Formats: sequence, C-alpha cells, structure tokens
Amino acid sequence: MTEWHASDHVVTRYANGSLPDGDAWSLEKHLESCGTCASRVSSAVRRTPAGVVLAELREAVLGTAPKDVRAAEVRAAEVRAAEVRAAEVRAAEVRAPAPPRTPAPTSVRPPLSDIPARASRRLPVPAVGSRLTQVLWAAGPAVRGAWSLAVLFVALGAVVLARGVGFDGARPLLLAVAPVVPVLGTALSYGAHADPLHEITAATPSAGLRLVLTRTAAVLAVSLPLLTLAGLLLPSSGAPAAAAWLLPGLALTLASLALAGWVGVRAATALTGGGWLCAVLAPVLTEQGRLSARLADQLSACLDGAAAQGGWAGAALVCAALLATRRTAFGRLQHR
Repeated sequence: MTEWHASDHVVTRYANGSLPDGDAWSLEKHLESCGTCASRVSSAVRRTPAGVVLAELREAVLGTAPKDVRAAEVRAAEVRAAEVRAAEVRAAEVRAPAPPRTPAPTSVRPPLSDIPARASRRLPVPAVGSRLTQVLWAAGPAVRGAWSLAVLFVALGAVVLARGVGFDGARPLLLAVAPVVPVLGTALSYGAHADPLHEITAATPSAGLRLVLTRTAAVLAVSLPLLTLAGLLLPSSGAPAAAAWLLPGLALTLASLALAGWVGVRAATALTGGGWLCAVLAPVLTEQGRLSARLADQLSACLDGAAAQGGWAGAALVCAALLATRRTAFGRLQHR
C-alpha cells in the first residue's frame, strides 16, 4: 500500500487530459498499487463529457434493446466519443507550450560574400519599363485616350487650313486658342469625370497637388511642342511669333490651378479660359475691318514685346506663389 495519494487537482487534470505527460505517467504507475486513487480517478473520468459518452456506450452494449437498435446506438456513441476525444486533444494542443526553436547550424550558413549573389537570384528583377509605366499611370488622361489625339488634330487642322485651304488667319487663330489648350487639358485630366480610377487614385499618398501637377506637366509636355511646331509651319500674317503664346499659356494654367483651390478645377478652367477668349475675341468682333487682321493686331497687343511677355512671366510667378499657399486645398478636390 502506498503512503501518498494524488491531489484533487492532479486527478481533475488527468481526467480532462490537461495533465503533462510526465505527471500522467507517474500517476498511472501509482494507480497500479493504490485502489483509493484509482477509484477517485475513475469517478472523475465518469464526470467528464467523455465519461458520460462512455457510460452511454456501455449501456447501449449491455442493454436489452433489439440487436439493430443496439448497433445504431453503439455507432452513435462511438461517434460522440470520438468527437469528444478529438476536442480534448485539440484543447490540449492549444494549451501545450510551443517546442523550442532549434537554431540552424552555423556550418550551413552561406559566406557573407555569397549573400548578394543569392539574394539577387531570389528577388524579382524589376522590368525595364516599370518606371515609365508608373509615370504614364500618374499622367492619366493627359497622355492616354483621346486628349493627345485632340491636340494633334488642332495642330494639323491649323496647318491644313493655312497650307491646304489658303486661310491666312490660321496662325492668329491658333495663337488665340493655344493658351487655352493646356488649361482645358488640366481640367480634362483630373477628377471623377475624367478618370474612371479617380476614387482609388485620390486615396493614395500621391493624390492632391502632387497628382494635379504631374498631370499638368504631362498636358504641357504634349501640347507645347505640337502647337509651337504647328505655329512655325504657318505663315505669319502679321501675327506674333509662334512661341509667343508659351508664357501666357503657362500663366493661365497656373492661374487655373491656384483658383481651383477655391472653386474646383473645372470652374477655375472655365473662368480663366473663358476670360482669355473674351479678352482676345471681344474687341475683334466689335471692330470694323478684316477679321484675321483685327485678330492679329489684338494678339500683337497681348503677346508681342518685352513688356507683354514680362507681364505674363510676372503673372506666372504670382500664380505659382498663390498655388503654393493653397496646396493643402487640393486634398479636398476629389469630386470637383
């Protein structure tokens, strides 16, 4: 007869399967010679869910029910016992501490000189055009879709009017329209009305003024060379030089962006672009004489000379400074 007995805590943990393996083996060895502890463990096991299922299984096996009924009850009890035991095993696995991680042998580590070569073989090499793809995506509709084709159509249309039809007012007309082209391009390249991915793009860290400036730069990169080259191919007809519209176009574009901080991109575009066209065309339509000559004179007053170009340069600087002060407002222009 043994001189010690298992505590209630040890018996309970053994019955529900949470006792560590070493302690469980020690208790089982003790039960071989201690009837008191064996009775206590048997009672504790019968009180567990598994013990209840085992009792039902015993009754089903030893009962007096018909043979087919007893067989069905036995199968059902076996299934319930298996489910209870599986649940206890899963609970024990969750409670069991994770085995210690064995460090990798130092002898199998690659030499330091070989690490860059191995890393270069594992890491994917970026595609050559990935950077260009990101720039084109950020530029958005400024370089994708019909915008570039529209600018090309304006430039070729002016050349066809001058060289093919013989219209001598093609260059003044082009210079009158050219400053508005980048303004319209900026409005058509930013906003939910122009970009189907605008809601997603506006939620990225690159949204706001940075995205607007990226697309404005793309608009200028497309429109400036095409319209200037078209102006060089046209006869002067008394109009200013082919590049005289560059500073006015830049100033009007910056003015649109600065004003967009208050009224939105489209409304600002309508105000600046419409204001330029009214200022240039209204005097021409109210005066007498040949239309092309009146338009050329009006453009010369607005674009020719150091004073006019200096005024446009100063206006561009003022608009750029105003835009810098309103840069935080572009985070709220998602739907304008």
